[in-house]
Amino acid sequence: MQDRNLIGGEWRTAHSRETFPVHDAATGELLANVPRCGASEAKDAIDAATAALRGWSGVSPTERAVFLTSIAQALRERRTQLAEIITAECGKPLDEAQGEVDYGADYFLSAADEANRLQSETIKSRRPDRAMIAIPEPVGVVAAITPWNFPLAMLARKTAPALAVGCTQVVKPAELTPLTALAYGQLLIDVGLPAGVVNVITGDPAVIGQAWLGDGRVRKLSFTGSTAVGRLLMKLAADQVVRLSLELGGHAPFIVFSDADIPTAVAAAVNGKFRVAGQTCVCPNRFIVANEVYDEFVSKFAASASSLKIGRGRDAGVRVGPLIDDRAVTRIRNQIQDAVARGATIVTGGTTVPVEGCLDRFFAPTVLANATSDMLCFREETFGPLAPVATFQTEAQAIEIANATPYGLASYVFSSDSARIERITRQLNYGIVGVNTGVISDAYAPFGGRGWSGFGREGGRWGIEEYISWKYVCASVNA
Repeated sequence: MQDRNLIGGEWRTAHSRETFPVHDAATGELLANVPRCGASEAKDAIDAATAALRGWSGVSPTERAVFLTSIAQALRERRTQLAEIITAECGKPLDEAQGEVDYGADYFLSAADEANRLQSETIKSRRPDRAMIAIPEPVGVVAAITPWNFPLAMLARKTAPALAVGCTQVVKPAELTPLTALAYGQLLIDVGLPAGVVNVITGDPAVIGQAWLGDGRVRKLSFTGSTAVGRLLMKLAADQVVRLSLELGGHAPFIVFSDADIPTAVAAAVNGKFRVAGQTCVCPNRFIVANEVYDEFVSKFAASASSLKIGRGRDAGVRVGPLIDDRAVTRIRNQIQDAVARGATIVTGGTTVPVEGCLDRFFAPTVLANATSDMLCFREETFGPLAPVATFQTEAQAIEIANATPYGLASYVFSSDSARIERITRQLNYGIVGVNTGVISDAYAPFGGRGWSGFGREGGRWGIEEYISWKYVCASVNA
């Protein structure tokens, strides 16, 4: 397990020799101590990425695609090793961690496809004395700040398109899960990626982010995290006019109409809500169910949720692991207390569950009935295994409740009426809509939100575009 930072192809400690601990999310066991880097190391990483830029951008897109395909293959070959690190750091079940590695590999395959399509485009003009062409060039040195809940997939989502276009990169992983990123750095070295093309440093997020956004050599930042931090990064990026991609908070509605297939809706609700213990940005946060099927949905949803096995991610059959820290536990408790005080009923869950040898971070999948829009859980992102269920009577009311938030990342609709699905899909103010499914993420699709959920897209050709700076060339020719 690597515990140093990757800068310019070399493994380094912090200049100060200071470190900070990384703990097992379930047990609190010390996993490693990693460098506590700051502005000085942030500059070193930019220096390395800048030095590597000319060489990497000069590699043909076809050759870059070969590198990307090799990285995808290496990820799959190290699937077990990487998944074990992910599970230790963030607590998710081992099979979910393995799925995350596969998902990350898909981003590199998608980016390889797009790299092979990169080419200049001839522009037709009505003027016969002009020859015009649009040339795709890399933005330059790009920065990435990644979250703890998908420590491998979010790296892949940001690295793959940057490399495909010819950018070089500096990366800061979340403080809670840096070991996955460092193992990923080792993998990049092993596949032969040139030194300095990707650099990974750990440490103070505020200091590192400010150093990167204050350095004019960094031309783009991609960030996944909270809306509050996203706002701060926007302000810091303004001085150097740095391009941004921000994937921020979510508050996903999950709408079930009376004509929906209830078993399908329940299965999707359980899988979507309780994956990674509800700690994903696209997990359903508000369940909005038609009055005619409300009791049936709540009963089946609660029964299925209560059957999920809770425990350490490495144990067989576990579906719900620990919350990432004690603050997450407190947040859910506060939301439940507020909801009950306002008239909600706990149908199942509502408390932590003891797991032998572990911290008190295992929260039982919780379903609340009689939820209303004035409750905290209906107004704030939960990021945990709490599912409040409200009712509606009309289609218009369902849309009004769903859109009553400044967030706009993911949303879900369950109905067997194709005309209704088309109407609802158009009216939902979200960047992503899942129809009769809770599985929406795909490396070949445009992932991103609206409003307080940020801007920019990741995945497929849309993700590639975020790293391209188009150059327009207009030449005079003889008519």
